[in-house]
Amino acid sequence: MHNFLNSFDFVQATFVIYRDDAALKLPYCIAIAGLVCALFAFGIPHLSALRVWLGFSTFLSLVYIITAFVLSLRDGMSTPHRDYHIPGSHTDKIFTTIGSVASLVFAYNTGMLPEIQATVKPPVIKNMEKALWFQFTVGVLPLYAVTFMGYWAYGSSTSSYLLNSVKGPFWVKTMANIAAFLQTVIALHIFASPMYEYLDTEYGKGKGHAFSFLNLSFRVLVRGGYLTVNTLVAALFPFLGDFMSLTGALSTFPLTFVLANHMYLKAKKNKLSATRKAWHWLNVVGFSCLAVAAAVAALRLIVVDSKTYHLFADL
Repeated sequence: MHNFLNSFDFVQATFVIYRDDAALKLPYCIAIAGLVCALFAFGIPHLSALRVWLGFSTFLSLVYIITAFVLSLRDGMSTPHRDYHIPGSHTDKIFTTIGSVASLVFAYNTGMLPEIQATVKPPVIKNMEKALWFQFTVGVLPLYAVTFMGYWAYGSSTSSYLLNSVKGPFWVKTMANIAAFLQTVIALHIFASPMYEYLDTEYGKGKGHAFSFLNLSFRVLVRGGYLTVNTLVAALFPFLGDFMSLTGALSTFPLTFVLANHMYLKAKKNKLSATRKAWHWLNVVGFSCLAVAAAVAALRLIVVDSKTYHLFADL
């Protein structure tokens, strides 16, 4: 859902480069993004067919990252004054920060792709650890580079989507927007692929050519239905990102940080030193408290935004 939420932002950002009359409403952008995601899902029958698309995904990511970084650097060097003051009351800042943490954890706390690739050859566990260490060290550097460069260049006025703030040739910004959009389409399919594979294996015919009428019809029905529901919900609630915060608070924090540490304590309880036990219990208690605080912050954001925006709003 996170990738889907980003995809229609990119469609709208590309349109705004050439026209600023708001003729293309947000619900239309969501419909376009949903259609493209569905067409891609129909055309990729199984997970192994994504092999070549992973290379395209990496290339498209680099196009966006390099473009956003370079244009932001250029703007930052030519802008004499920037306001780094974060607007809003003290209470709003606290709740927004906590909710943002939950959204980030939900959106980026995944090592699924390295985990899948690591199982190709033994030793599986060692390969998986290497892949995850690489992802959460070297892999996060481009994210930090774009984030900090954008804030340095534009201050607190920077857009949540950095290319909306940068100045530069239209064709360069268009290229970067299209690259970002296509990358999110591929990313959405990657993370939905396990569900697609399960449904295809459990309920699909699974016989004959992948693009036979029966197999293609099944993909259109199942994957198209899933993406239709996603598209409708995204258009219905323009503040759907708030629900990401709630999901992160109720699922990602407990499952990733609380449960994992507690299971480790149970499995290794007689083999851990007092210091290591204290560390893991600190994680259990600390992240449990953070999960509760994030859930409260997310519910507050949902209530506030539901009063501010109407259904199918054009933001």
